[in-house]
Amino acid sequence: MTDPTVRRATVDDIPAMARIVTDWEKATGWMQSPYTHEEITGFIRDAFDAREIWVAGAPVEAYLSYDPETGRIGGIYCARPGKGLGKALMDTVKKGRTSIWLHTHVPNEAAQRFYKREGFVEVSRHDGDLHDKIREIRMEWSA
Repeated sequence: MTDPTVRRATVDDIPAMARIVTDWEKATGWMQSPYTHEEITGFIRDAFDAREIWVAGAPVEAYLSYDPETGRIGGIYCARPGKGLGKALMDTVKKGRTSIWLHTHVPNEAAQRFYKREGFVEVSRHDGDLHDKIREIRMEWSA
């Protein structure tokens, strides 16, 4: 079992978080990101101070980025799904909150199953952003 320790991310964790995203994108058959590993690293670095970012595992194997101003989970990525790290991250971000929302891609059925187990419900579907154009689902959780 992977260490489910969850802690706030530090800037030193940014390269590991970017690698998790890059590897996940390469592993999917439907996500064709136009961004390089370096660009993804920059995106995480640029958002770092404005987000609550949590990491799990030692070394880092998963992370969750939460925007406290909007109540949105901007990303949750696990290098090895099914090890309890996503659940540990989700439990951490839910503490003290009454609602959270997120977007997931329609083809990402495993993520949808996970979010439903975590109490999220689908509220809408819409076109994806400009770079990937993959349909998305808005899901919301309430305590």
